[in-house]
Amino acid sequence: MTESVGGRGPDELYEEAAASYSGPLERLARAYEADPEARRDLLQEIHLALWRSFARFDHRCSLRTWVYQVAHNTAASHIIRQRRSRAGLVSLEEIEAMPVRGEDRLAADRRTAVEDLVRLIQRLKPVDRQVILSYLEGMDAASIGEITGLKPANVAQKIHRIKLILAWRSRRGANHGE
Repeated sequence: MTESVGGRGPDELYEEAAASYSGPLERLARAYEADPEARRDLLQEIHLALWRSFARFDHRCSLRTWVYQVAHNTAASHIIRQRRSRAGLVSLEEIEAMPVRGEDRLAADRRTAVEDLVRLIQRLKPVDRQVILSYLEGMDAASIGEITGLKPANVAQKIHRIKLILAWRSRRGANHGE
């Protein structure tokens, strides 16, 4: 086994990451993949990519940043591979223009609202999805920028725009149901 910086080898680093970030990784997989079976496959891909990645982990970033970077890159690659078999991913502009489903939003419970949010996030392009999912996991713009390669100001702008669009769609859906 190759020793990593800090005396921990790749297997120990993977075990620490898997234990610390299993919940966020499951949520990330859910946001990237709607189909439960494909989601399980994606989660396995993420764990395999993480395990393999620790052989080259050099501690230039935090373990958390590394885990999210590998997970998002793996999920984005998964989406790109699935692109031909799925309805196309859409830009923020296209989501903004999408019609809101005509269901009665007053009767919709919190679970339906969360499912709607997840479906909207699933339709975003990978970089936008990566930004909003990282934000929802409590990461700041600088950390998200480190993962995505975007400047923190661009990350903050994307977060603001995505939040506005999601809030607008949510209000539009609520008003549509009245």
